Amino acid sequence: MLRFKRFFSEGSIRLTRGQNLTEKIVQRYAVELPEGKKVFSGDYVSIRPSYCMSHDNSWPIALKFMGLGATKLKYPDQIVNTLDHDVQNKSEKNLTKYRNIENFAKKHGSHFYPAGRGIGHQIMIEEGYAFPLNLTVASDSHSNIYGGVGCLGTPIVRTDAASIWATGQTWWQIPPVAQVELKGELPTGVSGKDIIVALCGLFNDDQVLNHAIEFTGDSIKNLSIDNRLTIANMTTEWGALSGLFPVDSTVIQWYKERINKVGEGHIINSKAIEELEQNAQKLKADSNSKYDKKLTIDLSTLTYYVSGPNSVKISNPVEDLSKQDIKINKAYLVSCTNSRLSDIEAAADVVCPTGNIEDVKKVAPGVNFYIAAASSEVEKEARTSGAWDKLLKAGCIALPAGCGPCIGLGTGLLEAGEVGISATNRNFKGRMGSKDALAYLASPAVVAASALAGKIVSPNEALGIESCKYASVKTSEQILEEETSGTSSGPTEASRVEILEGFPSEISGELVFCDADNINTDGIYPGKYTYQDDISKEMMAEVCMENYDPEFQTKTKTGDIIISGFNFGTGSSREQAATCILARGINLVVSGSFGNIFSRNSINNGLLTVEVPKLIEQLRSKYKDDTPELTRRTGWFFKWDVANKNVTVREGSLTGTIVFEQEIPELGKNLQEIIVKGGLEGWVKSKLN
Repeated sequence: MLRFKRFFSEGSIRLTRGQNLTEKIVQRYAVELPEGKKVFSGDYVSIRPSYCMSHDNSWPIALKFMGLGATKLKYPDQIVNTLDHDVQNKSEKNLTKYRNIENFAKKHGSHFYPAGRGIGHQIMIEEGYAFPLNLTVASDSHSNIYGGVGCLGTPIVRTDAASIWATGQTWWQIPPVAQVELKGELPTGVSGKDIIVALCGLFNDDQVLNHAIEFTGDSIKNLSIDNRLTIANMTTEWGALSGLFPVDSTVIQWYKERINKVGEGHIINSKAIEELEQNAQKLKADSNSKYDKKLTIDLSTLTYYVSGPNSVKISNPVEDLSKQDIKINKAYLVSCTNSRLSDIEAAADVVCPTGNIEDVKKVAPGVNFYIAAASSEVEKEARTSGAWDKLLKAGCIALPAGCGPCIGLGTGLLEAGEVGISATNRNFKGRMGSKDALAYLASPAVVAASALAGKIVSPNEALGIESCKYASVKTSEQILEEETSGTSSGPTEASRVEILEGFPSEISGELVFCDADNINTDGIYPGKYTYQDDISKEMMAEVCMENYDPEFQTKTKTGDIIISGFNFGTGSSREQAATCILARGINLVVSGSFGNIFSRNSINNGLLTVEVPKLIEQLRSKYKDDTPELTRRTGWFFKWDVANKNVTVREGSLTGTIVFEQEIPELGKNLQEIIVKGGLEGWVKSKLN
């Protein structure tokens, strides 16, 4: 999607401004750039990531890969396959899928880790595939976690993964970058989980939706790597596409200690660390780099925070929830968010505060407390330290290293009417079991304390210590005013975009206003059709937007342009949400912002998307006194002059009075080529041929 918020001029501003850390890392991994071109937020780039991980979805990706006519991986060393999501499922169907993935990996020479080795994201960190200052992607939304070690990690969809397998590369639009400053000293016992839960609850109005986040501030030097990984992991739930910490002495020391612990490895070795120290000095944000916005939180004001129920946008100090006497049925210390050694030891310290295993406190009657290490390596370390045995003696139920209850798979799911508290990343309604259950998120220490008390409490309360009395969280938010006024005289001739043969130099049509925010993929393409593989293109066109507005069909026609509110296409990753719009004869969607997965699926299938938030505001102002309509023909005609990077809206016709005009970022040749080829799969086939 095209973002119109910042950096509209291609001239002297781009030549003189510096790059932030996100832009610098993308610069390293961008391919096929014109000589001397610096990349910035808003640019579409072709990227060749250092590594690409997929998990249980490796087999669907393999089927797509083979369906493209690909016969070998472009770069076998670039591909990592891990089995982690459904490891408790011993059915023949699942075991057959696992064997297929393993056999594929052996045949093509990719890296492979079997069920039981651990969660893919943790493996990527332990083995070094997610390495500082690299760009590493995964076909999983929590690849943001790699930012905890200074690696730019971001999610991709299955078609992207198949493209990387076949060609080594895919596309990415560099998102706007938000700076999140952490200042102040974190109180004793309060963790990275409390920081990110507080951030999700305090800045809960999509401030960082589809942004890259760079964490800054003097407080970072005191944050452990495990805390950084937890924070980066849950930037996904906060709405961001990445969450990047700087590469500082803490990161360097962590890798040195890892070499001392496990020895020199293929990726993590003394030479690599020496090079990292040199690169870390060079690859820092320039003093004149730009950020889309800045958010600040004072860590010294934090206490233990809890998210929920059933939403990460709701967070409260645990002391407030304790007063509500919220009884729990299940507790969880599982997932890639908080199941590393320090997390397990933090929980063990709560159930066994003296350190003597004979003094272990028991889990409350009627409560099931489930634990699973992030990897087999972590579990081994926890057993060696004694933390694992303390939790087992307290009455915890051990699950295999890997995913499970966090994604609603395997043993211990929440049942109707139950309440659970979990050290995972998502508490969406129904995710961990029944939609009629309530789920809260908290740190390992709070989860363990609540399991002992049988209700949501702080560790201090569970252990009979005077409760912490920290101040309320103090925050500030500063949106940097980088926007234009909404009008533009247009770019200079020298900055015209080269148009590839077969790509239109302009795209135009009447705007049809779907005036709602957060139109989800179920609204665009109903879920009941998603797994009906025999639905024709004509049928897809008929059901397009059916759940959003049954009158959509009668109010739209071929050649229209949909314009909608903010976060269009949020929800599931179904590709049909994009392809049904194309089937309807609509080739362009304009919105205030888009769900990232929808954006990727759109480009991958040849549907263009454009962000123009000021135009949405103008339309809403125009119709504010009219009778609300879900779908409205506007009589405004939108024209995108691709070559001159300009959009114009005229009233009545394409030659009518101008009511809106704005300069926009360029649509580069790499994206044009994908569209000309009919989408990413067509582009891959052309490369293979």
